Amino acid sequence: MTIHPALRLAERRHWVFDMDGTLTQAVHDFPAIKRTLGIAEQEDILQHLAALPAAEAAAKHAWLHDHEQLLARAAQPAPGAVELVRTLRARGCRLGILTRNAQPLALLTLQVIGLADCFAPAQIIGRDEAPPKPHPGGLLQLAAAWQVAPQHMVMVGDYRYDLACARAAGACSVLVNLPDNPWPELTDLHVQDCRQLLACLGLSGEDVTAPDRR
Repeated sequence: MTIHPALRLAERRHWVFDMDGTLTQAVHDFPAIKRTLGIAEQEDILQHLAALPAAEAAAKHAWLHDHEQLLARAAQPAPGAVELVRTLRARGCRLGILTRNAQPLALLTLQVIGLADCFAPAQIIGRDEAPPKPHPGGLLQLAAAWQVAPQHMVMVGDYRYDLACARAAGACSVLVNLPDNPWPELTDLHVQDCRQLLACLGLSGEDVTAPDRR
């Protein structure tokens, strides 16, 4: 199925991206991280840490930061990510990052993959600047800063938290970097990667698909 015309992606000028696994190749081994931190497999890492006593939470956050910093220094851009972001920037679009990672590590990651000049630091929202996704607070914060209604924004991510955040805020949700779509009820558009997302903007002849809304 071709992209639904109601999405009108080529006309949208406010784009928000998840970081890890969306603009970068996915390398986080979340089951291993949970085992190291003593977190049950079904638990959310950030929710678990938020519920711990202060001293224990600080120690585990410190380990998590150091681990994620190593991953950030070795980050590789996801297919088509650099081209997509630079194309949107050249078109005059407003660009933001909404990540469950720490903002300083998001800045480091952008530097490593060559996109640091495309995002103003104030538009990079990490887990300490807003409630972590799937809460829509970070997306609404960017909407307020840009003075735009959330329904005119696009949220691009690789996981259900990104999609649920977009849905809760009223923004368009785009799923990338997964071969299939496990969350069609949360997804406005599913494409294989950022290179195919460029096709939605009329910049290539690749086919793109949207979930069946019948």
